[in-house]
Amino acid sequence: MSVESASSFFIPGSVVWDLESTEKEAAIRETILRSTPFHRVKNLDVVRFITSVLTREREQSTGFGRGIAIAHGRDEAIPTSTVALGISRRGIEFDSFDGHPVHLLFIVGSHPDRQIDYLRILSSLATLAHDERFRSELMNCLGAEDAQRKVCVAFDGVLLQRPYAR
Repeated sequence: MSVESASSFFIPGSVVWDLESTEKEAAIRETILRSTPFHRVKNLDVVRFITSVLTREREQSTGFGRGIAIAHGRDEAIPTSTVALGISRRGIEFDSFDGHPVHLLFIVGSHPDRQIDYLRILSSLATLAHDERFRSELMNCLGAEDAQRKVCVAFDGVLLQRPYAR
């Protein structure tokens, strides 16, 4: 199965507005626990999934700069790739490559056998992370629903290889 559109993996409730945590591991936990998608996955042990994301993060920081991190983990209970986004106005100390705090924390969950979908999502999010307008508009959203819509539109544009459009 291939990723068809952002709405297939970025469902309503995927955005956690105004993260309270300012430290990496706490922000990852908060994003996973406060977002809807990981709680809807049948038979997913959310604590085990959090542990897989944190274990991966300890190997190497996924804060690659420009205020964005894309933490990820795999679990056999996740049938199709799932994404959540935590937005932090204050910033999260994340050990990013550029040394700056993270304001947009994406969490990607996938099944170990769904490598292609997983890589397409990571690649598309990395592409969007380089788009200053995208980052700015997400930070200027009025709430979670507005951010949800912008991510879906932007991601679908990347999948269809179109420049980000409002």
